[in-house]
Amino acid sequence: MAELTTGELAAKLGAALEGDPRAVLSGVAELRAAGPGQVSFAAQPRYLAEVAASAAAAVIVPKTAAISSPKPALLRVADPDAAFGAACALFAPPPPALPRGVHPQAWVSPQAKLGADVAVGAFAVVEAGAEIGAGTTLYPQTYVGHGVKLGRDCLLYPFASVRERCWLGDRVILHNGAVIGSDGFGYSVDAQGVRTKIPQVGIAVLEDDVEIGANTTVDRARFGETRIGKGTKVDNLVQIAHNCIVGEHSVLCSQVGMAGTTTLGKHVICAGQVGLAGHLTVGDGAVIGAQAGVPKDLPGGQMYLGAPAVPRLEFGKSLAHVAGLPKLKEHVKNLEARLAALERGGTGT
Repeated sequence: MAELTTGELAAKLGAALEGDPRAVLSGVAELRAAGPGQVSFAAQPRYLAEVAASAAAAVIVPKTAAISSPKPALLRVADPDAAFGAACALFAPPPPALPRGVHPQAWVSPQAKLGADVAVGAFAVVEAGAEIGAGTTLYPQTYVGHGVKLGRDCLLYPFASVRERCWLGDRVILHNGAVIGSDGFGYSVDAQGVRTKIPQVGIAVLEDDVEIGANTTVDRARFGETRIGKGTKVDNLVQIAHNCIVGEHSVLCSQVGMAGTTTLGKHVICAGQVGLAGHLTVGDGAVIGAQAGVPKDLPGGQMYLGAPAVPRLEFGKSLAHVAGLPKLKEHVKNLEARLAALERGGTGT
């Protein structure tokens, strides 16, 4: 485990240090659990109030935070989240190193091409026509299908599969159980309701720096491509159907489901369990809140909530109306009683 002084860490993060530059740091922790020798961070106002009580040796805080503390030391930065991420990388244990070369219990087709410094773990399979870029690591029990192309420095964890003819760019990460290029869900139906499989002849393409979570599926296109833009991050248990397009630097959180031929723009965020119907478009920079249902096109540049998804302000107004329903119900009940009294010849008062 690496050790740094607070002064050394401040220099590496480009932080302004307030406190002892000689304190030794050996790890990271969240604010309440941190102890001596650990660095933490506080970005939101509700956490800033807890900094002075923390046992951490140092805390990363916003540059303009109205806080002073002789202990712990303060590391002031413009972006505490990014700085803490960098600190985590400095103190993180090194990842397990798979030996370069092909394990004797792996199977690599003689018709496959491996770049320099490729590692292929035990029981991994690389089929004929596959091309593996330099520095790529295939952990044990991964599968690379016929004609697949993987770029440089990719990382495929155990049980990740890339089906025939699909393409991955450079530095793509596939976590355990991810499946790239499974068949799209396409069938024709006759008059008797019998379904016949439609061949899915397209491919799936993942551009540079895409990361795919565990047990996530990216289906191949019925024809053409399913494409995930560069820098996009996809969480665990996400379904991306045939012929979908996900723009660059987007984020899809756990259990998002995209039906076929749906297009997301650049920098789109879909929170957990968002469902998107097929053949629709979501514009650049849209943020879709958790469990929202998207049945039609959404312009970019704003947040959407609810099912069906509507702009955030409209959703807030709807919630306010719902909160007022009990009062409205009581008011209607009183009006009905007065009306009934009038009909009986009373005063209704």
